[in-house]
Amino acid sequence: MQNAMRRPEPTEHLPYFSRYIDRVPETDIVSAMETQGAETERLLRSIGDEQSLYRYAPGKWSIREMVVHVTDAERVFSYRAVAFGRGDESPLPSFDENPWMATSGADSFPFSLLVDALVAVRRSSLLLFRTMPPEAWDRTGTASGALVSVRALAYISVGHERHHVAGLKERYLSR
Repeated sequence: MQNAMRRPEPTEHLPYFSRYIDRVPETDIVSAMETQGAETERLLRSIGDEQSLYRYAPGKWSIREMVVHVTDAERVFSYRAVAFGRGDESPLPSFDENPWMATSGADSFPFSLLVDALVAVRRSSLLLFRTMPPEAWDRTGTASGALVSVRALAYISVGHERHHVAGLKERYLSR
């Protein structure tokens, strides 16, 4: 696990992802992922079904859609991590969240089910990263046309969720 206890270098990811990685000061990324999962679940379970349909502005995602987006993104980041961690050198495609959201049907599902899905995906990610061999954390692959390391993907997952939870608190729950 020693290789997991280092922050990713700027050369391990696109500069765009610094906005997420910079939200993660921890070096024990697996512990951070575990703590964050529990905190996010508590927060989301405090939101009622009706409230979860709230949009802070026309054309913006509902809370349900935001949860589905975070879930989808973690699935993508985890898939990339397992592929690269196992030495797969196949380039992986980009992830454009807007077309995915347009067809997700997020607002038609009970909010508790969407939260259950996010919790399950996080548990799966935790098991993936807990069982990642030490040398795999340094492995890299190509996603969205750019190099990214397994370590950076773990940090991106945590930072991406922090980004959206901060937005949830600021734009959706502070009204």
